[in-house]
Amino acid sequence: MPMSDATLNPSSRYFVREHHPENGTLLGFWIYLMSDCLIFAVLFATYAVLGRNYAGGPTGAELFDLKLVALNTSMLLLSSITYGFAMLEAGRKRLGATMGWLIVTGLFGAAFISLELYEFVHLLHENAGPQRSAFLTSFWSLVATHGLHVTFGIVWLITLLFQLKKHGLTHENMRRLTCLSMFWHFLDVVWIGVFTFVYLMGVLP
Repeated sequence: MPMSDATLNPSSRYFVREHHPENGTLLGFWIYLMSDCLIFAVLFATYAVLGRNYAGGPTGAELFDLKLVALNTSMLLLSSITYGFAMLEAGRKRLGATMGWLIVTGLFGAAFISLELYEFVHLLHENAGPQRSAFLTSFWSLVATHGLHVTFGIVWLITLLFQLKKHGLTHENMRRLTCLSMFWHFLDVVWIGVFTFVYLMGVLP
């Protein structure tokens, strides 16, 4: 009587599967956010040191339009709220509502980037590029780095929308939603620091 493959090779009776530690992705993402905190901490510290070195050029009080920046800030704050609504709907397993709130979040994020680009174009028109003074170098480095993060967040959000449409609210997609939520709220907190430390304090004499 012929022997089966399992008899010839006892190890074939055991299933081998990749071990993925529970909450390992979230832990790794927290570590990434901490490294991002260090990057922004360095940029804030650089601005604190160089923020008053105008080299005879324009100051923040001469350049900043607080009404425009306040409108831009409201766009990002609203996007954080709508992402919270998306997470609530995801918890209720409502795919359509989740995707709808994510789309609204992406639109608010796109509005934020558009207003920021408008501000950058205006600064360049006023000959206030990053090479003009140490103040502007530190300003552009901090604000542009944050804007680049928001842009990456929007790309990530669009990618996640396609994954949700194809696979639904699976365990993997819920984990991705959670990671993007952490990233998005982190950028919101950083921008509050930028708005207060750079723009509000920048218009003071």
